[in-house]
Amino acid sequence: MGAVENHTMMNSAKKWLSIGLKTLCSSLRSRSELVIENLALRQQLAVFNEKRPKSRLTTTDRAFWVLARLISKDWKRHLILVRPETVVGWHRQGYRLFWRHKSRRGRVGRPRVSKEIWDLIKQMACENKWGAPRIHGELLKLGFEVDERTISRYMPRRIAGPDEIERWKAFLRNHVDVIAAMDFLTVPSATFVNMYILVIMSHGRRRILHANVTTHPTEEWVVQQLRNVFNGENDPHYMIIDNDSIFSAKVRGWLSDSSIQVKRTAIRSPWQNGKAERLLGSIRRELLDHVIVFGERHLRILLREYIDYYHADRCHLALGKDPPMTREVMPRPTEKATVVSLPRVGGIHHRYEWRAAA
Repeated sequence: MGAVENHTMMNSAKKWLSIGLKTLCSSLRSRSELVIENLALRQQLAVFNEKRPKSRLTTTDRAFWVLARLISKDWKRHLILVRPETVVGWHRQGYRLFWRHKSRRGRVGRPRVSKEIWDLIKQMACENKWGAPRIHGELLKLGFEVDERTISRYMPRRIAGPDEIERWKAFLRNHVDVIAAMDFLTVPSATFVNMYILVIMSHGRRRILHANVTTHPTEEWVVQQLRNVFNGENDPHYMIIDNDSIFSAKVRGWLSDSSIQVKRTAIRSPWQNGKAERLLGSIRRELLDHVIVFGERHLRILLREYIDYYHADRCHLALGKDPPMTREVMPRPTEKATVVSLPRVGGIHHRYEWRAAA
């Protein structure tokens, strides 16, 4: 019994010591932080008192934690009911609802094409194997006012033949060291403002040559980003782009004038720009799915930290499980050495190294 009583007394002492330290820390914090903490704890206590099922949080509860995420840096410390990733998911659901409301019928937007134009697009594509620019020109001659990008969206999907697929694969394989690719990724801010990440990458070692953020992407802005990257020295021979209208004739012209041959992917064929698509998917899964972005400046900081991690730490299967900037094998310095965890990208990811015992 003596041992049990001693153990109980030690646990009690530890508990009161922890309470005392937390009280001392609270006295050193600002009034606004204490108000937010008090409000967060009261909100969760109210949910407990209502005796709801564990997963039955109301829309008001979810909105409260999304708002708390925006105004408090220590919001995770007060969260007991759900995981932080759940709050990020609620923000994403709110974004979808916001755009569903904004895109509802009856609002001003691009009008749908008539069935007559839709049928003509399919007929011209099937009879002539034309692309969207050629069909657009033909429809203009018939007096139809329709955007070329709309035509691309309504064109029937053409399945590439085995020979076309093999030719593209051979191109990627034979010129891997002189190919670059670029693409956009859309990111919603905390207030549902769309931000756009332009990423330019090299195929050889999958290095990110350039990445930048804007809320208003234009062809002039894209050309300026290309100027910031390519200066005539060690420029790629080929640039892979998709059929997004932002990659306009002005952008393609600048690349051609810089002796960079443009390779446009086929419509609805993201596999042809697979390395860029995979990179954007990694940025979303490994970074953006875990945070709520406040604005352009915040997104640039996150992106810069992720790119540093991507180049120096992250192992890639296609590179023999080596980062783009080769990471040497670290030998164990001594028998008593231990592995330490080094946080990367704000603790979302980690790198591991040997540390000699002190």
